[in-house]
Amino acid sequence: MSQLATKNGFWKVNRGGVIMPLLFLIPVLFFREPLFAVFKEQNYITLHLIFEIFIIASSFTIAIQAWMVFPHIMSNQRLWLGALFFSISLLEVLHTITYKGMPFFLIESTPYTATWFYMVSRLTQALGLFLIIISTEKQVNSKYRWLAYSFAFIYFLSWTTIIYHPAKLLPELVVEGTGTTVIKNSLQYTAIVLQCLCIVFLIKNFREAKNRNFMMIVASLYLMIGDSMFTSYKSVYDIANFIGHLFQLLGFYFLLRALYYTAVEEPFQLLKQAEQRLRKSEESLHYMAYHDELTKLPNFRYFKEKLAELLKREPQEKTAILIIEIDRFDAMNESLGHSFSDLILQSVAARLQETDFHNGFLGKMRGKEFTLFFKSIKDKEEAATICRKLQKLMAEPFRIQHLQLNITLNMGIALYPEHGKNADELLKHAQVAKFEAQNEFSRYAFYHYDMDEQLMDRLVLEHDLHKALDKGELYLYYQPQVNLREGRIVSLEALIRWKHPERGWVSPGEFIPIAEETGLIVPIGEWVLRTACKQLKHWHNQGFSDLSVAVNLSTRQFFQRNLVDLVEDSLKKANLPPRYLELEITESMTMNVSYATDILAELKRLGVRIAIDDFGTGYSSLYYLKDLPIDCVKIDRSFVRHVRTNKHDAALIAMIISIAKHLELTVIAEGVEQVDQLEFLWKEHCHQVQGYLFSPPASSERLSAEYEELQQQSKIYCDQLKHVQAGNR
Repeated sequence: MSQLATKNGFWKVNRGGVIMPLLFLIPVLFFREPLFAVFKEQNYITLHLIFEIFIIASSFTIAIQAWMVFPHIMSNQRLWLGALFFSISLLEVLHTITYKGMPFFLIESTPYTATWFYMVSRLTQALGLFLIIISTEKQVNSKYRWLAYSFAFIYFLSWTTIIYHPAKLLPELVVEGTGTTVIKNSLQYTAIVLQCLCIVFLIKNFREAKNRNFMMIVASLYLMIGDSMFTSYKSVYDIANFIGHLFQLLGFYFLLRALYYTAVEEPFQLLKQAEQRLRKSEESLHYMAYHDELTKLPNFRYFKEKLAELLKREPQEKTAILIIEIDRFDAMNESLGHSFSDLILQSVAARLQETDFHNGFLGKMRGKEFTLFFKSIKDKEEAATICRKLQKLMAEPFRIQHLQLNITLNMGIALYPEHGKNADELLKHAQVAKFEAQNEFSRYAFYHYDMDEQLMDRLVLEHDLHKALDKGELYLYYQPQVNLREGRIVSLEALIRWKHPERGWVSPGEFIPIAEETGLIVPIGEWVLRTACKQLKHWHNQGFSDLSVAVNLSTRQFFQRNLVDLVEDSLKKANLPPRYLELEITESMTMNVSYATDILAELKRLGVRIAIDDFGTGYSSLYYLKDLPIDCVKIDRSFVRHVRTNKHDAALIAMIISIAKHLELTVIAEGVEQVDQLEFLWKEHCHQVQGYLFSPPASSERLSAEYEELQQQSKIYCDQLKHVQAGNR
């Protein structure tokens, strides 16, 4: 594009110089005789002198320019071009001073000397230019400059000696009154042929240097026109002689322009283009330094500078700073992959940008977080209204590729000047509030100073969790799963517990999220799997041979590349048949259907059972149940809890059981704590249940000791249900 623009610019500037001279050919071609000696014979000497002065000046300029630029370019073509025109300029000087009618200088001015100096100059220029054009351009040593120009001078002296020889060693080229001889015309045509060869080569290699080659082609054409004029004139007073000198001058001018372009103009243009690219690059780097590449939003650096500038400029303005996090983003990232999670970030960013936040400034932090500040906030209620507006903005599901995702936001809020006096403090406190927002029903929280202590407590807990596994502070508890029709315990769900040496028992809801965020869930999950298999084998050896065990897989575990090998190795080391192990996954793990199907198929080939845990609370569709190789669906406790008071929960459970029945899947209801819940599940033909009604999670020792009692209690509950059903009939 830049080269085209340069070429167009050259044409625009020089089109007059290219086209106008061609118009002079018209009088020569059609009105030659009437125009003979049109400028009067006495004026031709002056006109010729003027032309030659310009030709000599052009030649010397090319020679001097090549001499001056050579140390910076060191090009062999530029060097020999300068040397060539150095010799031509000297030959043209002698041609001028020996022209017929010029004053006596050394010898009398005659057509013989003048024509031969011209002819040698012309042939030297045509042959030299052709040899230079076809040569391969390369860099040469600076010492060659003196050598080349010395050779040119010796060349000039040699021809001067031959032409000035008193014996006239060369034949006549022009006969007065008759015109040019056959020898002169032949030499002139030789120059034309050489010039044609130059044009052919220039056209063949036109793309390598378009502008330079274009100028040199124009120069060659003009020199050829000049040559044709010089083969046909009868006298120096002929209009053809005048036109020939005109085109020779123009040819030299465009050769000079070509050298000037490559030596001065083109480097200058390249420098300007480099400066423009540098400026664009600086603008691009500045944009990249202050904007997030994925979402195109201002990045954290830009946001922080903007916030600091606002606080400095308007210290009296009350300002709200929000840090916004996409809830469960890590699970989506691990289950669907980075490319999909990038689309989620872009979609959320686009929806946030579509909203007109008056006096608001939106930015992007690292990872899954966005930042937002509002100036001129009246009070906390106005900030809370903004948060509710953001949640409402996310209410409509996101359609990303083939999935519909429900996305919620966790938002931490810090207010200026209450919660900090500068940008760093405010952002830090908003971040602390964001952690607390995860536990709030509204999903947003305002910072208060007690949160600092809570955050520090969390950090200490995270530090202790890193050592808990090695110190043997983690335990497995087991909760029975009861077959309602048979009235017996058929399986046990393995649940992890942490007994802190100082805090005592730490709730799983408190330390499991920390383990997932830090990646500790992977080694902990591996320990759970191996321990549960080993314990179940121990129970089998004690006589409880029909029991199975259910182990939860975390999202990180599920997307481990060695998951299948880990499961297989755990079964082999425990010497446990695969059919007694059930692996529980969550719905969010099935969002990437292709990957989930492949992994589950490999696990099924081992012989283990697969269950979908917390069914109905995740992202997947019921449609996937027919495609995934699963054996069991676990109804989340949140539906069971209000099954007697909430008709929607009851309808949903009935629907899940009905679908599972048609798909030949086992259904387990979690969180059964009351008899009326159990009765509902019995009537809906739920296969299995677990909950505090039968037994809370218990240690392996306690479960071993109380197993028979728990089995008997389960039998009693189920028999009572059978009697109630029989009585209702």
